[in-house]
Amino acid sequence: MIAQTEYIESHGLIVEIIRSNRIKSADLRVEEGAVSLVVPRELTQERIGQVIKDKKKWIRHKILLHREAQPVNARKYISGESFAYMGRNYRLKVKHGQFTPFKLVEGRFQVTVPVGKEQPHMVRNALERWYKHRAQLKLQQKVQRYASIVGVEPFLVGVKTFKSRWGSCSAKGKIDFNWKIIMAPNRIIDYVVVHELCHLKHHDHSERFWREVGRVIPEFADCRAWLKENAGVLEL
Repeated sequence: MIAQTEYIESHGLIVEIIRSNRIKSADLRVEEGAVSLVVPRELTQERIGQVIKDKKKWIRHKILLHREAQPVNARKYISGESFAYMGRNYRLKVKHGQFTPFKLVEGRFQVTVPVGKEQPHMVRNALERWYKHRAQLKLQQKVQRYASIVGVEPFLVGVKTFKSRWGSCSAKGKIDFNWKIIMAPNRIIDYVVVHELCHLKHHDHSERFWREVGRVIPEFADCRAWLKENAGVLEL
């Protein structure tokens, strides 16, 4: 059965709750400043709230460490700012009230967050979660489309945060993409997907590798140049 995901506000924190039949005890994670709690499907809301309360200090410490490690950013995550998705810019609309996840509605990003000093951080984390979910979906679709063209069968497709690369390919056929590539234009995303798929044939950057990339994406050199010039733009 597919895991169920919901978001709750508990003890001043926004927590992603993932219910699954595959685990028997709660698993709390704080990754890149975002809090998630994987729990057995039937665990009560009261018990979930208690887990968050018991770990509140630890969670806030982890979030603080993440903030301190973040580079200085001019963004304020307020209404009117624009953010890229698949090469297009969309204005942000921040509403106030009970937390609801990000949505792309009528050409605008929309999110609802509680009023308070945590608001910019909540908006950023909510947007990052949205990007990751969309990246997982879109990149899987593109892998399915291009895998048959390249003539390979990847074992698994995932998204991660990389500091200086757009994807990786393991010897076992697992491909991971940098979720931030979902901000780039569609043709650039296609190039990155094909690049990693071609590594399933050639595990290097040899002439044979680039010939295979060029067979599927003839303009790959322009795509490489675009990424080098615009890597700094694909950031939150």
